[in-house]
Amino acid sequence: MPQCDRRHVRRPNRLPLAYGQLSFGLEAQGNWANFKGSNTNLAFVGVQDETKVDAFGLFTGRVSYAWNNVLLYMKGGAAVVRDKYQVFDFATGLNIDNGSETRWGGAVGTGLEFDFAPNWSIGFEHDHLFMGHRDVDFFFSTGCVGGPPGALGGTARIGQDVDIGLVRVNYRWGGAPAARY
Repeated sequence: MPQCDRRHVRRPNRLPLAYGQLSFGLEAQGNWANFKGSNTNLAFVGVQDETKVDAFGLFTGRVSYAWNNVLLYMKGGAAVVRDKYQVFDFATGLNIDNGSETRWGGAVGTGLEFDFAPNWSIGFEHDHLFMGHRDVDFFFSTGCVGGPPGALGGTARIGQDVDIGLVRVNYRWGGAPAARY
């Protein structure tokens, strides 16, 4: 999954911690995605609902604690996702309704990062996005029985939470060859 992010970390002057250093930072991250989920429609027999998240972004603050070559951090802030919804006939695959939206919510996460070579690190992160419940309008698709194409097919209340696991390899440009956190 392609990713683009920017981090800014502010480290206070030598805080009196026994083992390590505390730091604070801001992070903006944007990703393309292909997260899909589906379920059987409970209102209509033979109909399936599908949700696809094709992009998401995180805007978070971060508190980190570093010791030697290890960085442990927690983060929290805002999240945004781009959702696409489809309702289709299970037997024929015919698209009945579709809808889409951009949804905002909250995000929390935690991660661990290790320096393994000069300027190189590997990180592991888990984020949970709280996207809440929203009413989404669905519109009839072209060639669908039940209404003219583009006509309002109905409204559904959709709840969404997203869990993201991330493994990344980082290279830090410039700085000391054996930089530590």
